[in-house]
Amino acid sequence: MTDYAIVEHGGKQYRMSPGDELLVERTQPDLKQGDDFLFDKVMLISQGDAVRVGQPVVEGAVVRGQVLAPERGEKVIVFKKKRRKGYKRKQGHRQDYYRVRVEAIEA
Repeated sequence: MTDYAIVEHGGKQYRMSPGDELLVERTQPDLKQGDDFLFDKVMLISQGDAVRVGQPVVEGAVVRGQVLAPERGEKVIVFKKKRRKGYKRKQGHRQDYYRVRVEAIEA
């Protein structure tokens, strides 16, 4: 069995194991490549046959990661319109992300 944890970050939940690479929302500004990234809202830890579920978080548990690169997501177009009223608005948005590699799950 592989060890994994379920973590909440940026309003989303992620399942992560040591060695995984994932894209998480940039909630801390100005982190560079090689900086440490700490996930402290660990909701579940599975190590072998033992499973610990938090209420809502597991006390004293953290997942350590390392920032591989800051990235930006694809552009999303937000278009609003009301017919026959002459109202239309077009706006674009690009979300900032960090690509993070999970180093260790500490419980």
